[in-house]
Amino acid sequence: MRLLLTGAWAEAQKYLPVLEGRGHSPAFLPQERDPLPVDPAWVEGVVCNGLFLHHDLDEFPGLRWIQLTSAGLDRVPLERIQARGIRLCSARGVYSIPMAEFALAGVLALYKQSRFFFAGQQARRWEKRRDLRELAGQTVTVLGCGSVGSACAQRFTALGCRVLGVDLLPRQDDAYREILPLGALDALLPQTDILILTLPLSPETRGLMDRSRLGRMKPGAVLVNIARGALVCQTALTEALAEGALGGAVLDVFESEPLDPESPLWGMDNVILSPHNSFVGDGNPERLARLILSNLAAAQEAP
Repeated sequence: MRLLLTGAWAEAQKYLPVLEGRGHSPAFLPQERDPLPVDPAWVEGVVCNGLFLHHDLDEFPGLRWIQLTSAGLDRVPLERIQARGIRLCSARGVYSIPMAEFALAGVLALYKQSRFFFAGQQARRWEKRRDLRELAGQTVTVLGCGSVGSACAQRFTALGCRVLGVDLLPRQDDAYREILPLGALDALLPQTDILILTLPLSPETRGLMDRSRLGRMKPGAVLVNIARGALVCQTALTEALAEGALGGAVLDVFESEPLDPESPLWGMDNVILSPHNSFVGDGNPERLARLILSNLAAAQEAP
């Protein structure tokens, strides 16, 4: 297959000999916004992330296979890809482990007052706190029960939590006590201690956690968003945190990125935030390469 690999696959150049050895003809584009190194009509398959934000899909008449380096599908013209019958593969599962570990670490940092003790260490101050919380026995609701959500469920379950799932496609899954339909969310919020957002962004889910739903959350609850910032009304969330209606938030994604330096979220003691970085883990390169090569082999075999 004639392949266009972009810098979204950080190790692409390392695998050029492997691909050539399997009969492929690869070309490399370091930056997806730059001019293509080949005639787009030459390309049969691509490995990319945001390539089609900068190059129109119609420029590639021979394209039949797309491998994304992201788990989400919101950066590609999905309807047009489907209409042309192009095989589309995401990086589902590649980033689940580090993202679930980030969610768990963030909640524990809030429950165990890590920021307070770190400040005490820096100041060489010996001061105890008597308000530390235990994770065991807490009710965790995972909103979006894909690979990331299930990785979260497994880890919180292992620490003694009661984990429920909410998904567009409810089903039986041993990682959860139960998976309920999206319509059950409003009834679950008042009993949820930790709400973890791992669902994809779509017209149906955009703004899902609005002012009304944030207001239904249990006092002292923690909201974790490692999915997409636009799932949550950021203004309403900021107000709920400032007013003490919520116990805290663990935020890796925001409505607008990078987060405005003037945002109050930066200075809140009950917020753990990071710059869309939760997906990073030292096991990602191996998992991504294995997935790409496997999906490519399947695409070759497909009629």
